[in-house]
Amino acid sequence: MLESAIESAVCKYAKNKGWLVYKFVSPNNRGVPDRIMLRNGVILFIEFKATGKQPTTLQQYIIKRIRGEKFKVYVIDSVEIGKKTLDSYD
Repeated sequence: MLESAIESAVCKYAKNKGWLVYKFVSPNNRGVPDRIMLRNGVILFIEFKATGKQPTTLQQYIIKRIRGEKFKVYVIDSVEIGKKTLDSYD
């Protein structure tokens, strides 16, 4: 499945569950996760990938740094995994 289709479906699901969903754009900082989702004091960073794909080396480095600051970062490569991830915060 294409990354864009997964991202669209998971973001729609998140919004329906009450999450604030923002596109994460950081000029001059490549490799940042695609989305930030916020709800009930929880902040999630989400990197979307096409089914079976892995983050690039730069994305892996950025994810490691964000996790090092004790934030949750998820790499989502299917709609089902995205939904299960969000459901785990209910």
